[in-house]
Amino acid sequence: MTDVQTGTGADNRTEEAGTTSTRRVVLLGAGGLGAAAVLTACGTATSGTHPNGSDFAKDPAPAGSEGAAAGSTGGGGKSGGGAAGASLALVADVPSGGGIIAGDYVITQPKQGTFKAFSKICTHQGCEVSTVKDGTINCPCHGAKFSIEDGSVQGGPAPKPLPETKVKVDGDNIVAA
Repeated sequence: MTDVQTGTGADNRTEEAGTTSTRRVVLLGAGGLGAAAVLTACGTATSGTHPNGSDFAKDPAPAGSEGAAAGSTGGGGKSGGGAAGASLALVADVPSGGGIIAGDYVITQPKQGTFKAFSKICTHQGCEVSTVKDGTINCPCHGAKFSIEDGSVQGGPAPKPLPETKVKVDGDNIVAA
C-alpha cells in the first residue's frame, strides 16, 4: 500500500528528528571557529618573547640593568651580562668608526680607543637593532637610526635614544664598568 499525503499546498514534509539542528550547529560552529581564528591572528598577545611582539617596553631598561637578560654571552668574550666587570666583547672585534651587536648590547667604537655600549632594543617598538653601518645603529622594523657616539636618535620613529651602559677596556676585553 502506498502512503499518499494530502494537504493545502503548504510544506508538509517531515524531518528526521535532530538532522536540521545538527547541520545548523555544525555550520554555526565552523563559522564561529573561523571568526575566532581571524580574531586570534589579529589580536595582540599579552605575553611573549618576540622582540617585535607585545612584550616590548615603552621605556626599556638600560642595557646591563635588571631589565636586561642576565647571563648572556658577549660576542667573542667570556660570559657576559650587565654585571660590572663582565666581558661584553673583545677590543679586536669592534671596528673603529663602527660597532658590533653582541649579546644584549651594541658595542661601538666611534673613534679609535673610545668604546660605548647601548641596549640593542629599539625604543620605538622593542625590535632588536640589526646593523651598525655608516655611523648609525639601525633598526630593521621601522627604520629608526641611532648615533654610534651617544645612542641619540638620528632618524626614524624612535622617541628616545638607546639606553647606554658604561664600559671600559680591561686587557683585550670590553667590560661593563
